[in-house]
Amino acid sequence: MASSPLLELQAQGQSVWQDYIRRDQNLSGELKRLIERDALRGQTSNPTYFKQAIADSGNYDDAIAALVRDGADVHTIYETLAIEDIQAATDLFRPAYDSLNAADGFVSLEVSPELAHDTDATIAEARRLFAAVDRPNVMIKVPGTPAGVPAIEQLISEGINVNVTLLFSLEAYERAANAYIAGMERYAASHDDLTRPASVASFFLSRVDTLVDKKLEAVPAERAASLRGKAAVAQGKLAYQRFKSIFNTPRFDALRAKGARVQRPLWASTGTKNPAYSDVMYVEPLIGPDTVNTMPPATIEAFRDHGRVHPTIEEGVDEARATLAALEEVGVSMDAVTGQLLEDGVRIFAEAYRDLLAGIESRRSAIAASPAGGRP
Repeated sequence: MASSPLLELQAQGQSVWQDYIRRDQNLSGELKRLIERDALRGQTSNPTYFKQAIADSGNYDDAIAALVRDGADVHTIYETLAIEDIQAATDLFRPAYDSLNAADGFVSLEVSPELAHDTDATIAEARRLFAAVDRPNVMIKVPGTPAGVPAIEQLISEGINVNVTLLFSLEAYERAANAYIAGMERYAASHDDLTRPASVASFFLSRVDTLVDKKLEAVPAERAASLRGKAAVAQGKLAYQRFKSIFNTPRFDALRAKGARVQRPLWASTGTKNPAYSDVMYVEPLIGPDTVNTMPPATIEAFRDHGRVHPTIEEGVDEARATLAALEEVGVSMDAVTGQLLEDGVRIFAEAYRDLLAGIESRRSAIAASPAGGRP
């Protein structure tokens, strides 16, 4: 039997995570099967996925009804359900976490996106969520905003695992990586074993191409055609070069000697949005050591079916630089693109979070008004 391409990624030093969470996937055994069949090593969640799972399905009605009977408010209902789902997932990944000595097997839970520009509130909520989940293999997602950077350093210094999310620019990636190292240096001041704190830097891909391609509509067709669908992978390849530079220095070597692990680049937003492009275009070109690719279910299925695996992350680096230079030459500013994407990303997640709470409130009200106080 031929090896699955997903398993072959692991042989290249890349970990596969699932970008999706839903209670029925846990209960049905589907997530367990993915872990066993494809060596899935982690999972990421976000407010949009929780909205789809909790507010847009009936899978949680019994649990919501029980919480309503206990007098829980909307925020309490959301957090209780989300934490239960994260705990169930972390328990499924715990064998991998233990067998790999805390090198992988993480599940991510996001702080409220409404706190993206508030450092102190982000730190407080991350601490609270980390303690509430009470699993060593949970990661708290913190946005890579200017306010998020000092929060990343503080949380790592306390031994709280951090998934830095919403990274779009190379400069933001560098800030996140350096915040991790600074946090680890502070952690090392009072700990001899540095193997436990973990972090990934989630570099978003498909959203970059979506916006760049839209801006290329104003560029002469022949020139634009050669640049469409190339910006995101180009940025990913250059981010990996910066990763190598940052984590191969005497500064980090001192931490590595005590057991510290690198903050792995994680390729996020890897579901292809343009149907004209390959459905594995954000996987095949970015395969290499010390990386993670978090894929939505459709991308996992596609890559299992027809993904091609060989080490690609350091191929075409000069071409990647040329692509970004060419975009600037035709008037597409990557600074403007990535700035807009960060602003849009925070807004979209905040809207999804508010919609999620509104959906729970609607269900809560209906349940509370029902004669039995149970399911409507």
